[in-house]
Amino acid sequence: MKFALFQIDAFTTQLFGGNPACVVPVDSWLSDDMMLAIAAENAVAETAFIVEDRGRFHLRWFTPDLEMDLCGHATLAAGHAVLHHLHPDWNEVYFDTLSGPLLVVQEGAGYRMDLPNRPPAEVSLPQAIENALSHQPLKILKARDYVLVYQDEHAVRNLHIDQPVFDQINLGTGGVIVTAPGESCDFVSRFFTPQATILEDPVTGSAHCSLAPFWSERLGKTDMTAQQLSARGGTLHCRLEGDRVHLIGEAVTYLHGTIQLN
Repeated sequence: MKFALFQIDAFTTQLFGGNPACVVPVDSWLSDDMMLAIAAENAVAETAFIVEDRGRFHLRWFTPDLEMDLCGHATLAAGHAVLHHLHPDWNEVYFDTLSGPLLVVQEGAGYRMDLPNRPPAEVSLPQAIENALSHQPLKILKARDYVLVYQDEHAVRNLHIDQPVFDQINLGTGGVIVTAPGESCDFVSRFFTPQATILEDPVTGSAHCSLAPFWSERLGKTDMTAQQLSARGGTLHCRLEGDRVHLIGEAVTYLHGTIQLN
């Protein structure tokens, strides 16, 4: 069996920036074990598998470790694969997913994604996470992911995670977001996942489903620019629209190849 594979850098205008994702179009779903094995072999944060069906696509996301309920940067990459490579005559595509229908629309030089709004609520912090942090947050919230709020960009940029301690907790499909007001943008963040092959995610679209409503209320605005402070870095434009979060970003193709399974 042979399948096309696109490797796409999402939330960036430059190769080797943003967050890499692989997109694999298939005629029908492979077994879960096979899709997980392909994702592990790809060794990037997410691999998106897409199946075309009557003008729409079904979409599933796999890390090297598990299937995810939502991934923003791999949705952006899947949208780029469809609208730039597979159907360049289209200007939008619907994906049917575990998180409901998601729309990706060409907007300017990039793409706008329509994602669910997941506002976080205040909670207490598990001991393993608290003990793993080099310095403690001002506020602790949670939706799917824990959201740890710090006083400034410097605190987020210089945060260190003690991975052996951090890995004592399993958050399933969730992770830990650290965030603060930005110096040259509205807010900044980083994203960490315990017990994962990749500890720090370069750019995490799904995290902004919680960050956008939090910072919108705090800053009193519905249009915001965010930066993720990973080594690769990425820029996201966030727009709050009722119970939806619109993320706007660009993407570039690094590789178009073939997977050969026999």
